[in-house]
Amino acid sequence: MKTSKYTKVAVIIMVILFVVVSAISCSTHVHSSGGSGKVPPGQAKKMSGSKSAKAYAPGQQKKH
Repeated sequence: MKTSKYTKVAVIIMVILFVVVSAISCSTHVHSSGGSGKVPPGQAKKMSGSKSAKAYAPGQQKKH
């Protein structure tokens, strides 16, 4: 049984398309850590670049 060059190319293209479609259809789920999803004061300080975490701690904020 002889196969033409075009048949081989078509099979290779179909296999590549199947791999790409199956890879795209995979889904991932991101789980948040913690109950409320808030960032701890120390981590917020690091992200903003400030020197003190006092402004990000809920117990340290002034009430008006």
